Amino acid sequence: MALQAPLSYALLYRIKRKRGRPKMGFYCDMAIGHAVHGPYHDGEYGVPVDDEATLFERFCLEIFQAGLSWEIVLRKRAALYDAFDGFVVDKVAAFDQVRQMRLLDNPQIIRNRLKTRAIIENARRFQALRATHQGFSGWLAQHHPMPLNAWVVCFKKTFVFTGPEIVHELLMSIGYLPGAHRSDCPCYAAIAALDPPWMRKSPATK
Repeated sequence: MALQAPLSYALLYRIKRKRGRPKMGFYCDMAIGHAVHGPYHDGEYGVPVDDEATLFERFCLEIFQAGLSWEIVLRKRAALYDAFDGFVVDKVAAFDQVRQMRLLDNPQIIRNRLKTRAIIENARRFQALRATHQGFSGWLAQHHPMPLNAWVVCFKKTFVFTGPEIVHELLMSIGYLPGAHRSDCPCYAAIAALDPPWMRKSPATK
């Protein structure tokens, strides 16, 4: 699919939000066949996830995306993965001031002091959820299903640097809210076969 200088995902989202609730699945239109967006759209977006490091990475990427285009985040994803030690929760939670300064001096990643501090703090909150919910995955499962506005409230009580757009995109990307793909997108049926949480009426009991 040939694309002519596509608008960033974040910009498209903001434009459509001004006109009302965005039409679900428009990411499919711009992502399929795109060198940067295509692999994420085809292999990750909307696919159920329960691995802690993967969930943490996806949460962090949404935080990094705030105010930026999703394409910038995807282009810097490998560098962010290396800089944040693979987004292993215990490693990030242990980052000290020296490590924070190294991150802010790294030109290969998205450098933002507030986002960096939030990610380190959220790593510590992920750790705390192990004792109360057996981890972030368990926390998600316990609260599912909920409408978006309830999820936003829940995230704001539990984590820092969250809001409607971050929560919405995170939960769509990991299968907890619908809308990642149009029903006619080739990925839709493949993901449906994986029994994503948003297709269930109650928490998984497998």
